[in-house]
Parts: sequence; C-alpha cells; structure tokens
Amino acid sequence: MRYNSFTYLIVEGFKNVMKNKKSSMTSLVTMICAMFLFGAFFAMGQNIDEILRQVQEEQGMQVFIKREATDEDIKNLKDEITSLNGINTVVFKSKQEALDSMKESFKDNPDVFAAYEGENNIFPDSYIVTLTDLSLAEDIQNKILQFEYVDEITSSNLTIDTLMRIAKGINIAILVIFILLLLIAVTIITNTIKLTVHARRKEISIMKYVGATNSFIRWPFMVEGMIIGIISASITIVFLAGIYSYLVSKIQASEAFARLGVSLLQFTDMAQVITIVFLILGMGIGIVGSRISMKKYLEV
Repeated sequence: MRYNSFTYLIVEGFKNVMKNKKSSMTSLVTMICAMFLFGAFFAMGQNIDEILRQVQEEQGMQVFIKREATDEDIKNLKDEITSLNGINTVVFKSKQEALDSMKESFKDNPDVFAAYEGENNIFPDSYIVTLTDLSLAEDIQNKILQFEYVDEITSSNLTIDTLMRIAKGINIAILVIFILLLLIAVTIITNTIKLTVHARRKEISIMKYVGATNSFIRWPFMVEGMIIGIISASITIVFLAGIYSYLVSKIQASEAFARLGVSLLQFTDMAQVITIVFLILGMGIGIVGSRISMKKYLEV
C-alpha cells in the first residue's frame, strides 16, 4: 500500500470518529468499563499466581522422624524424600532447633521449657520439605508417610487448597469476563460504525460504481474501529495503573497483610503484558466490529 493511500485511510478513520462524536464517546466509555473490569480480574489472577509461587517456595510440610531412627536412617530418609518428583528442598531440623523455636515463641516465659533441655527434650527431629508444585502436596505427603522412619506429617493443606480454589475461580472469572468483553465491545463498535456507514451509503455506492475495491472502502471504517479500540485501551491502562498502585500500597501497608508474609505484584511487573493484551484486544475488536457493520453494504 502506497504512503498516500495509507495516509488517506488514517485521515478518513479519524474523520469518521469525529463525525460521530456521541456514538464514538459511547463506544469509548463502554469499552473502557469492560476493559477495566477485565484488567481488574486479570491483575487479581496474576497476584494469586504470584502468591501461590511464593507459597510454593516458602510453605513446607514438616516430616517428623521416629525417635528410634539412627543417624544413618535419618540420612537415608532424606535421600528417599529428595528422590520424589515435585520436591524443591529438604532441610533437616534437629530436636534442639525445635526446642529453641518454641523458646523463641514463648520468650516471655522461658522457664516453661527449662525442664526439656538435654536428654529430656520431647521434640523429635524432622525435615522441612518444600514443593515445586502445591497441587502435588497431598500425593507427596501420602508417599512420604509410607517411608519406614516417618512418624507423622504436619502441613497447611487447608491453606494450600483454599489458595488453589481461589486461583481456579479467578481464572474462570477472567475467562468469562474476557468473553463478555468481546461480545459487548464488538456489539458497541458494530453499531457505532453502522451509523457512519449508513450516513455515507451514497458515497460508498459511488465509490463502488467508479471501481473502488471492497477493501479500499472497508479500511477507513476498520481504522475508525481500531482508533476507538486503541484510545479505549490507552485510557484504561492509565486508570488501571493509578487505581491498582494505590490499592496495592494500602493493602501492603496493613498489619493484617504483613502477617501473611507474602507480597503483591507492582503494576510495572504486569504493565507490558497488560499493554500488549489491551492493544491487541482494542485493535482486534475494532477490526471485527467494522467488518460486521460493513456486511450490508459490501460483498464479503
């Protein structure tokens, strides 16, 4: 396509937007709302995935070792656990370290555990096991329980299951919102461009009469839809960045969230992905809506 033709299409696309200011504004507002809703759920999904990743790195199950196990048995047990698929780290925690941890937890009353020093230590040796995939937690736990010198296992299965259910729910919601976004935005863009096409139906007929191709006639309207989509995406990204950054700063500053020991993503961590997704959505919706609106006037 020559430069003059390209310039013509761009100029005509902007003219179409300006000629239908009210309809274009309606399309903008509708797409901004839809994209913002999608962006909000997308950001939630990204943060849930990030929290799960952090939990996978830090959340471990504690494997308590039977007291009759020898040093050699304890070493062999580590090798057995490490050989399982899905194991990230296996760290030994001695009974003395377990006692020291309890003392730290009850440092205001140090005398409580004074009677358990030395030979009277009631705490067993253990391994702290972290996983590469939390979905494997139950399966790995059942396998470890079958090893000879394993006494019992404690883990936060309820917390893990809850996080995974939330992540699944968020991902389903993102998909539903995405589909609704497409349907609503395409409908609005289609109706907006239909008004422009209807107002210029005589001009289109003349252009076809003098030999203009369908593509040449269609492109200015497709550019109009792309312009509306790109503007909507750009405005939404600005709003989403500001609101998201504000909410994240407030949430992470709260004491309740600080006790969870996890962190949320900053908008800059997602900015590139969100920008690409929104621009592709905006342009794609504009193109699809434009093609649909032209069917009545052009041979497809």
